[in-house]
Amino acid sequence: MVGSTPSPAFLRQLALAEECDRWHCLSLTEEIYLGRDPRCPVYIEAHVYQSVSRHHALVRWVSAEEVRDRPRDRSGLAGWEICDLNSANGTFVNGELVRVSCALRVGDRIQLGQSGPQFILEQAVPEAAIALNPLAFGGTTCNLAEPSPPGLRRPAASPATTTSPATTGPAVTLSQLFPILSTGQDLAHKAYLIPGVITVLLVVLLFLTVGEPGRFNPLLASYLGAASYYFVYRLCGKPKPWWLLVGTAAFTFLLLNSPVLSLFTWFFREVLPGQIPSVNQVLPLPILFVRMFLGAGLMEELIKAVPVLLIMGIGYYAAPSRRDEVGVREPLDGILLGAASAVGFTLLETLGQYVPNVAHINALDVSATDAQLAGLQLLIPRLLGSIAGHMAYSGYFGYFIGLSVMVPQHRWRILLVGYGTASLLHALWNVMGTYSAVLLTGVGVASYAFLVAAILKARALSPTRSQNFATRFARR
Repeated sequence: MVGSTPSPAFLRQLALAEECDRWHCLSLTEEIYLGRDPRCPVYIEAHVYQSVSRHHALVRWVSAEEVRDRPRDRSGLAGWEICDLNSANGTFVNGELVRVSCALRVGDRIQLGQSGPQFILEQAVPEAAIALNPLAFGGTTCNLAEPSPPGLRRPAASPATTTSPATTGPAVTLSQLFPILSTGQDLAHKAYLIPGVITVLLVVLLFLTVGEPGRFNPLLASYLGAASYYFVYRLCGKPKPWWLLVGTAAFTFLLLNSPVLSLFTWFFREVLPGQIPSVNQVLPLPILFVRMFLGAGLMEELIKAVPVLLIMGIGYYAAPSRRDEVGVREPLDGILLGAASAVGFTLLETLGQYVPNVAHINALDVSATDAQLAGLQLLIPRLLGSIAGHMAYSGYFGYFIGLSVMVPQHRWRILLVGYGTASLLHALWNVMGTYSAVLLTGVGVASYAFLVAAILKARALSPTRSQNFATRFARR
């Protein structure tokens, strides 16, 4: 709104469904912040709009004197303007991205991010809105001359939750009777619709493949691996394209089926003393540990890190606007990609090695059906346990790969510490599995603790921490 005479002004926040819009009063004497920080005068609910930054934008009155002082604008016309506060997803006015700031006129449509809340600049509140909800506006027009204490203004009460004294009872709306008609984007974004649809589809496919282990086992294994990974993804809280994550798992799966695997096996298990002992072979603990560290820990962690390192290299040559999406810019990226690579590794190792071996051994003593059941019994704990196994080791190493990008001057020391620690945990798991279930449990718990500690540290170091959507399991 450009002009020389100040007038009462409001931001009308458009409602998501059939509820009434919200009205936020603007001030001539203070900047009105919009964001997910509860102290913002225009508070955006974090659980509704995850793409909005904590301090996303501000709206303020620009006096004629301030306009004349600007080197490129000496029009002398006062008015409202909106400033983007370096938000992660941008601020738009009438569909145009705000680079730094933008003058506003009555009727302009403001949107925080491409999928965030929308506002319209209004010069006065319609009488109908005041009559519907007088408590939201104090029964009078907005007082522009009296600012509220900085940082302490709370959002205006929602007309949807405040009723007129003359109202005898709440009305039942069509959206209340049929919620699915009004939930809109929330149904897909906040109701876990996609995981639910995938689960239903899987159940149908499992019913159709009962008695066919060749199809039943891969379906179940893929679902369990994806479910374990989804837990890690929610803990990390950073969006990453699904095709990149699936592609990382698929790359590792294909790598293990390629001739490249023979090179890794030759170097770590023949050149180096990393031969994996046979089932009935008994070795002293120090020798067994060295073999597992070299032939399982170092070799397998390096294999799983190959796609992460490749994506890190690709990110250096990607366009600046795509690097955060397709590259490795921080530890959270490394954790997400490392854990995805581990899913591909676990699927191949379980379906291509462990399950067939168990089924073959049991087929010598029991029926074919019982042998397949024994393989299935092994498949389930291996896939569910990957969150404290392969995903834990690879995700932990991925943290260090991402950290080396943020601190390049210490890259090699960081990578060596991460590689060595992940390989050590891997070797301890393999060794303890031959000695004691109690010790094996301890190593699994420690591996998971290492992973979640890395996730917490990565979230604290993240440059996009304010946009993190990570799930919290406890109230503060």
